Order: sequence, then structure tokens, then C-alpha cells
Amino acid sequence: MIRYISILTFVLLIVLTSCGPSIQEQNLMMREKIIEIHDEVMPMMGRLKSLEKKANQEIDRLEEENPDTARIEELKVLAVDLNAAYDGMFDWMHQYEATDGDRTPEEVKVFLDEQLIKISEVNAQFKEVLTKADEMLPS
Repeated sequence: MIRYISILTFVLLIVLTSCGPSIQEQNLMMREKIIEIHDEVMPMMGRLKSLEKKANQEIDRLEEENPDTARIEELKVLAVDLNAAYDGMFDWMHQYEATDGDRTPEEVKVFLDEQLIKISEVNAQFKEVLTKADEMLPS
């Protein structure tokens, strides 16, 4: 009787642990999440450049009309931040690898974990600088 309980417990343990997604399936889901975040950020690229241009135009206007150096410096920092967010997206896209290459599934998982963090940081940077631009630039 104890032998049957041990075998049943062992079989149940194997069944329960094998029901979860494989590492390859986890990697596929992770890639989908990464691309989902990328696809959320990508449409904001044009807006970043537009706001950077607007900030630079405001700087030029203020330098001619009203040399408010504190406001000009704030706008220069904003323009730099907008450009940095834009460049950050390109930097991420250039280093992201859409295929697994010769990596093992475990190596791919580590890579994808890092990529999820990086693209999430890009996303947060975009949202932060866009909010800042909306607050600082005239409509």
C-alpha cells in the first residue's frame, strides 16, 4: 500500500511539474511582451522629435525677445531629454536580436529578461519626458 502511494505521489509530481509552459514557450511569450512594449513606444517617436523642435524654437524665440536664462536653460534640458529618449529607442532597437541564434533556451531567457528591462526603461523614459514637455511647452 505504501509502495502504491509513493508511486502515485511520484506520478502526480511529474504530471504537475510538466504541465507548465516549457522554457521555449516562456521565451516566446517574453518576446511577445517585449514587442508589445516596443509597439507602444514606437508611435511616440515622431512626437518626441516634434516636441524637441518646438522646444528649440521656443529657446530661439526667448533668446531674441526675452533673455530669461532660467527658462531657456530648462528648455535646453528638455530638448536634450527628448533627444536622449529618441536615441534610447534607437540604441535599444540596434542591439535587440529578434532571433535566438546559437543560444540555448536558458541563454535566450537571460537575454530576454534583460531586454524586457531595457525596453521597459525606454518606455518609462518616453512617458516621463513627454509629460514634462506637455507641462513646459506652450500649446
